[in-house]
Amino acid sequence: MKAMLFAAGLGTRLQPFTNHHPKALAVVNEQTLLQRNIEYLKANGIDELVINTHHFADQIQEFLKDHDDFGLKIHVIYEPNVLETGGGLLNAKSFFEDDFVVMNVDILTDFPLRKLIDFHQKYQPLVSLAVSNRSSSRKLLFTEGMRLEGWRNLVTGEEIIDNPKLKLNEFAFSGIHVINPKLFDLIIEKDKFSIMQAYMRLMGQENILGYDHSGNNLIDVGKPESILEAEKIFK
Repeated sequence: MKAMLFAAGLGTRLQPFTNHHPKALAVVNEQTLLQRNIEYLKANGIDELVINTHHFADQIQEFLKDHDDFGLKIHVIYEPNVLETGGGLLNAKSFFEDDFVVMNVDILTDFPLRKLIDFHQKYQPLVSLAVSNRSSSRKLLFTEGMRLEGWRNLVTGEEIIDNPKLKLNEFAFSGIHVINPKLFDLIIEKDKFSIMQAYMRLMGQENILGYDHSGNNLIDVGKPESILEAEKIFK
């Protein structure tokens, strides 16, 4: 199976490190986020990988070269302008003909990814989203059957809900998706956009499911203090 790692972001929350390096090369216990997630994907059956880059892209290229692409077939896409998750995904559509995994490079987890892949292949939704019951300022909203129905910002109160009459449960998104490439034919957004924007538009007509992996470790390594937290868990 193929996968895509989102690694083009500026990583402003990790400054001052990201003033001189891409966030993908931030280090947790002597291993970069990039290495940890490449090895995580490889251990879960991924043999071909697409990585989008922008901020200090040359450092990512050099790192991969120094490690012989970790024994995988890796394609690096340079984005002259950051396209966010939706635009970045759309820019890589030519690489994907079958179901594929997408992951944010600044996520560290011990969640068994194979379970999400098996879930996706069993139920065959348009998208399967890894989610968990953990603290987050933004939540995705799901029915009892884990069908995506909305989004809520717990700080601002802003929300998007497809059917307000339904009883919905809040889960935090884990930054990991399994996607049917049919999604590319349904995207009408262009240029720079979040893939969640497309999911919110499509959730009323298409089957987008959540997979609850609560109980597994997962850290968004987006701030210097979260690196310290990650170092306690990911040795």
